Amino acid sequence: MGLISFIRSAGEKLFGTGSAKAAEDPAAKAKAIEDYIASMKLEAKDLKVEYDPDTDTATVSGEAPDQATREKIVLCCGNVDGVDRVDDKMTVATPAPEAQYYTVVKGDTLSKIARQFYGNANAYMPIFEANKPMLTHPDKIYPGQVLRIPPK
Repeated sequence: MGLISFIRSAGEKLFGTGSAKAAEDPAAKAKAIEDYIASMKLEAKDLKVEYDPDTDTATVSGEAPDQATREKIVLCCGNVDGVDRVDDKMTVATPAPEAQYYTVVKGDTLSKIARQFYGNANAYMPIFEANKPMLTHPDKIYPGQVLRIPPK
């Protein structure tokens, strides 16, 4: 997939407390992202995250079991406040077509996004399901968040 851009000031606030902020240590920030991925119950063989503070880039590598897991791991890395880009160096054990990414803007709802991509506002559930466990409710999206939009 390569380099994917995100909005640096949007997302989970992982670097605001504890050792990740206190030390301003890239390894601590990478560990905070890895812990966040683990908290979402997303797993990949030999998963490794590195963080470059000069470019605000997270680099993720390892082998995901499927394309959806790979994309969710990339989103976990990028939807973190302070991360501007994700360098996706992951591989997939079972390849499948890639999803599109969409950055939420003010006023968006999953129904509005579903209408844009699928032509049907009521087709929002596949988008919601494609972004679980990061999304816990269809109404809880925020501007700057990047979502997976699976193929029809």
